[in-house]
Amino acid sequence: MALALDVGGTKLAAGLVDHTGTVLVRHQVSTDGSGAEGLWGTVAALVDGVLAGAPEGVTVDRCGVGCGGPMEGFGDRVSPVNIPQWRGFPLRDRLAGLLGVPVALDNDAKALALAEGWLGAAVGCPDFIAMVVSTGVGGGIVLNGRLLDGAEGNAGHIGHVIVEPDGHRCGCGAQGCLEAEASGTAIAAITGRPAAEATLEMVERTGTLVGRAVASVANLLDLQLAVVGGSVALGFGADFFAAAQRELAARAQLGFSTSAIVVPAGLGADGPLIGAAAVAWRA
Repeated sequence: MALALDVGGTKLAAGLVDHTGTVLVRHQVSTDGSGAEGLWGTVAALVDGVLAGAPEGVTVDRCGVGCGGPMEGFGDRVSPVNIPQWRGFPLRDRLAGLLGVPVALDNDAKALALAEGWLGAAVGCPDFIAMVVSTGVGGGIVLNGRLLDGAEGNAGHIGHVIVEPDGHRCGCGAQGCLEAEASGTAIAAITGRPAAEATLEMVERTGTLVGRAVASVANLLDLQLAVVGGSVALGFGADFFAAAQRELAARAQLGFSTSAIVVPAGLGADGPLIGAAAVAWRA
């Protein structure tokens, strides 16, 4: 059994996941806490609560973490753009000290890519991108059946592809990033209302910008599938995905990219925890 932890800018989720991808126990809390140690205390309490609720006889022998990026040293230190309390925070080592079992950590969207390729909408597909459109925007890329890592584990950060060159300032410091235009945080900043209250116009704009970014990736990497999850994308639903597909079709015009499609993530709310567990199994 793996202890799975999903660390996002709005919520923290933890659960117990077996080797078939079944989530047996699941707890969730808001991402809050004063300073780095305050937030760590929230994480530790969440993990303790999950372990306390484990069925009798269950043994946890590993931990997998999907965390917002970026990170350094393949997870040695994390500095999520949307979690300002943590800059260079040694989350993996702290969890290993708390749990006494091996801990593997990766970007949350890369974790989702593992989950969707294992049990979700990308089963059997060797080349695809998985995306999280939520508080922030992240991505994980699988090519030739292998998850791309990059120099320090940050490959796939589609949230920082530029989709509006003269657009809004991003938390990373650049201007016009997909995350600065299409994330839940960006939508609230632009409209003055939470993403859940977005107008149809904003839903379609968000989908269009996601489709624009996916087209660049499809043209660059010769892949035909984008699997999109996260509370914003899944909450927006059919209108979002239709707009994304229209823009992708308009922008991906090379012979190998014209068949590219955008589909919803297949694992729904369990995807992030299944992905975090998959990080542990991969390690």
